[in-house]
Order: sequence, then structure tokens, then C-alpha cells
Amino acid sequence: MTLIEDTRARLGAVGAWLPSAPLAPPPDVERTATRRLAEAGYRSVWSGEGPGTREVFAHFGDLLASVPDVVLGAGIANVWLRRGVTAEKGGATLAHAHPGRFVLGVGIGHDFQATKLGEEYRPIDRMRAYLADMDAAAAENPAPVAFPRVLAAVGPKMLELAREGADGAHPFAQPVSHTPYAREILGPDKLLIPQQTVLLGSREDARASVRRSVAMSREHDVKAYLAGWKRLGYTEADIDGPSDRFIDDLVLWGDAGTIAKRLDELLDAGADHVLLTPSAPTFESTVETLLELAAEVTR
Repeated sequence: MTLIEDTRARLGAVGAWLPSAPLAPPPDVERTATRRLAEAGYRSVWSGEGPGTREVFAHFGDLLASVPDVVLGAGIANVWLRRGVTAEKGGATLAHAHPGRFVLGVGIGHDFQATKLGEEYRPIDRMRAYLADMDAAAAENPAPVAFPRVLAAVGPKMLELAREGADGAHPFAQPVSHTPYAREILGPDKLLIPQQTVLLGSREDARASVRRSVAMSREHDVKAYLAGWKRLGYTEADIDGPSDRFIDDLVLWGDAGTIAKRLDELLDAGADHVLLTPSAPTFESTVETLLELAAEVTR
């Protein structure tokens, strides 16, 4: 069995994506939440790295040691925070200690993160060089245990790089219609692990959630998300409205049964493993919503 085939089997269909590893809640709260999600049937639990969050490798080292029998994923380790050789060694260290239980997501982050460091934001060039550094480190000191590496990829060039230089892609904040688009570019032999926002509520509740997401993307000038939405055919009016069509594609909303049926659309369109993120105001309410959904979505 290849690494990708083994990863698909370990991940199953559905996992959870939690807000990016904030310094609060305390670590024991997150350990308990991760354990509860695993016991409820989620096959993986992911979170990422950004301003004000925990360092991703230390964070997942703690969780892997504390919570058995669930795959954990970094969504993502930010390239602006460490060199490629360090990311490779970090992933190899965790995979050696916890075989088959860690997926390393690597991402270029956003323009404002590069600017803060006085760096030029050239996403494809920077990511290609970063992967080359990781590969060189792996060739010099091969990891005792192989681990999958996926890229935060939305647009066609980054998806192509995920196909050529990684084991697959981890798209974030994209509509349901992005999944068949991404699968076509990746081909059948790479992992496709999209994050998907879900909401127990009405379309009007979802509308408010989408407005918050759009406002945040515009505030931070997150070009990749905005360009990704437009690439799939959404106009400025759709995005800023937001239109019903855009809402229904960006958020799986309704009751648990309805959300489970919509989730099947993503799996049928080529997703290997879908990571659910409730639109919820707190870490605790995010976890409780995932637990409420579990009986329907993890069947």
C-alpha cells in the first residue's frame, strides 16, 4: 500500500477542523475536546498556525502524545515561521514518534504575513523553493517513518504544485464547487482534503456568517480566497450581497441530516476527506456543534 492509499484508509471520510490553535483555551481543554471528537467518530482533527497561535509542531507533539487513536493534521504550518529544513525535521520527528497519525499541511499564508517580515510575497516561487528545501533535507537525512505532505492550495498554479511536489492539497474557505475543480487539476492519485464551513441553522444565519467571512477577507486583503471565489464564477455582487447561490455553495447549512447529504456532494465530487468547521463564536461552541453533528456526518 502506498503512503497516499494508507493515508486515505486512515482518514476515512470526515474530520474536524478547529480554530487555529489559539493560546487560549488552555491545552487541557483542547486535549479533552480532541478526545471527545475522536470518540464521536471524527477520524482526524486539524488546526493551523497564524498570529497569536501556538507553534504548530510543539502543539501537535502535545496532542499526539495526549490523545491516542486519531489522526492529527496541521492545516497549516506557515512557511513564514520556519525554514523548509525545520518543517521537514519537525514532521519527521512527529511521524517517527506517532506512525500514521500525522499529516503535515504546509501553506504560504497571506500577503500581510510576508509584509510584516519585510519579505516579498511571491507564493508559487516561495513555495516551490520551500518544498525543494524540504526535499533536500529529507534526502540528506531520510525520515524513519514516511508522512504525507499536503499544500494549502486554492488556485490552479498552487494546485499544480501540490500535484507535482506534494501528496495532495488542503483547500480552505472555498465553495463546494471548488472540489471537482481541484480534483481535475490534482488527478486521481493525490489527496484532496478540503475544509468546509457548516452551520446548524437557516440560510439567513448562513448569510450572516458569509458576510463576516467576506469582511475579514477584504480587511486583510486575502487575495487567494477572493480570487478563488471569482474563478468559480461568482461576481462581486454575489460575494458582497451575498447571493443565495454563493451562500449555499460556501456553507453547508440546515439540520444535521441536510448537512450530511450536502457533505456527500463533496465526497462524490472527489474529496478524499472533508474537514468540517462550524460557524460558531467560541472554541467550546465549535466543539459542541461538531459533537451534535457527529451522529449524522460520521456514519
